[in-house]
Amino acid sequence: MENALPAVYLSVLIILLGVSAWFVVKQILKTRRIESSLARLQRKLQQEPGTTQEYFELGSIYLTKKLASQAIPLFQKALKAAESEGETYVAPIYNALGYAYFMQEQYDLAIRQYKEALKNQPEYVTAANNLGHAYEKKNLAQPALEAYQHTLKYDPNNAIAQRRVNSLKKRLSGAAA
Repeated sequence: MENALPAVYLSVLIILLGVSAWFVVKQILKTRRIESSLARLQRKLQQEPGTTQEYFELGSIYLTKKLASQAIPLFQKALKAAESEGETYVAPIYNALGYAYFMQEQYDLAIRQYKEALKNQPEYVTAANNLGHAYEKKNLAQPALEAYQHTLKYDPNNAIAQRRVNSLKKRLSGAAA
């Protein structure tokens, strides 16, 4: 019995180290994949004009790295490329551009981009949620409520929108009382 206790501790320790190693290896592989895409896209776009998808992908990588100021011009180029390619599915680009502005606390510009995304694709609930969040950052409760209600129109089970609608309704009814 006394000899079994150290073996159990050792087994638990080995299992914990194995699980930890798995998570570390997984993160390393993900980082290498992102860095490889980053290098490939940077090289290509320095040599020749890119496609909508390439500009969008590189901008998204910069957003992942929290480099919004570098992502913004890439999303703008993606929009121009989409226009020249006749691409009509541009809502995700506008949403990403809005998010880049949001990261820089440029809420008015973010709101404009989110609205453009929703103009292009009204059922795009991510843009509607982002719009509501930007309005909240500007302390505009009523437009934020409307944005979240727009989300619920297309996705009635959206937990974020449900929670924010309830919170904003309480805040607005408390302010009216």
